[in-house]
Amino acid sequence: MKINKPTLSFWQIFNMNVGFLGIQYSFGLQQSAINPIFLFLGASEEILPILNIAGPVTGLVVQPLVGAISDKTWSPRWGRRKPFFLIGALLGSLCLFAFPMSPALWFAVGLLWILDVGNNMAMEPYRAFVGDKLPDRQLSIGYQMQSLFVGAGILLANASIFLFQDWFGGGEEISGQVPKWLYYSFFIGSFLSVATILWSVLKTPEIPPTEEELAEINRHKGLSFSERFKVPFIEIAHAVKDMPKFMWRLSAVYLFQWYALFVYWQFITPLFRATMGFDTSQAAAQAAKMSTTYNIVTTVVALILVPLTIKFGGKRIYALSLFGTSIALFAIPHIADPVYVLVPMVLFGIGWAAMMGIPYSMVSKIVPQERRGVYMGILNMMIVIPMGIQTLSFGPIFKNLLGANSVNAMLFAGVCFVIAGSLAFRLNVAKDADKEGD
Repeated sequence: MKINKPTLSFWQIFNMNVGFLGIQYSFGLQQSAINPIFLFLGASEEILPILNIAGPVTGLVVQPLVGAISDKTWSPRWGRRKPFFLIGALLGSLCLFAFPMSPALWFAVGLLWILDVGNNMAMEPYRAFVGDKLPDRQLSIGYQMQSLFVGAGILLANASIFLFQDWFGGGEEISGQVPKWLYYSFFIGSFLSVATILWSVLKTPEIPPTEEELAEINRHKGLSFSERFKVPFIEIAHAVKDMPKFMWRLSAVYLFQWYALFVYWQFITPLFRATMGFDTSQAAAQAAKMSTTYNIVTTVVALILVPLTIKFGGKRIYALSLFGTSIALFAIPHIADPVYVLVPMVLFGIGWAAMMGIPYSMVSKIVPQERRGVYMGILNMMIVIPMGIQTLSFGPIFKNLLGANSVNAMLFAGVCFVIAGSLAFRLNVAKDADKEGD
């Protein structure tokens, strides 16, 4: 039975998505600060991809499982999705607090695994949460509001990195030690991870399940432990078997899109060491400025994309944004000025806003309400599988085919975005999902 969902006000949608700020602050630190910490602790550039395998593996396992489990969960007091992203936020908060105090590389890598479990546990049900609450006509603004908070969270994380480096940095780098100026960004993230999630949890009630959904949830609770343990895996398998063709086509786009993004995040700091002669601290600060710039753009344009997708179609806006991102990546290695190199990030920011909103809106319209959690988990599997392929394959590619040259790595990522943009033009949502997916 289809639930009649009430139309929410702008501020209700805003409050519902505030928790994404803390989650994305954490992801912002992962993009710009984790790899520099690995370098500070003695890692070589060649092994950076494999050190980042925690994200793909935990995302592949945690997100679809949490999605399937949350579909079968209901508490009159705590709701369906909120318990999961609250527990994930607490776990992430503890890891962020401890991360900069890592005494050795192995310790930092271990913490990254736990941090990624927490972030993925919070992320997946949050995506489903928006789809649960909003009627179809408000899904675009709901997911683009998430995109706005993606930009704002990563913006704050990266701004804190280069500002603290400017205010408290300097001095000689000590091998095997994380500089103290980097501690403060992680401490802020530890606070925001919990505080923003609590804001959304307390401000936004969940919609109770229908009688049919509640009967299914109660039936699930009556199963033995071994049967309940198997249910999420069975749900995932059935959902993959029944997955709409649109999602299979989107998976091809995501393969090249997310492979390229992981290359960018891993090699932007080494790139600036090569093209601008920076030390690791200076290069990390410049990388943070790049991320800050594109996330300012994302924050500004996220909601502007809503009327554009309605007028021109989500497919076209999404594909063009991917081509724009490729132009940015082709330009970055050829600009040696630390100010001018920020200009291409305008295109990158537009692309990032589209990537974080449009595909989720399109998918949410074509999957059934009762399986939204598991399908959002599968959508995120489409993100982490390319990342996993990248962490396993790009080290040898970087060393043997790209001459261990970070400039070539960035150009390689640009080519991947050209392929992703070309494939995005093949995306077509079913006619009943309205023009936005055309």
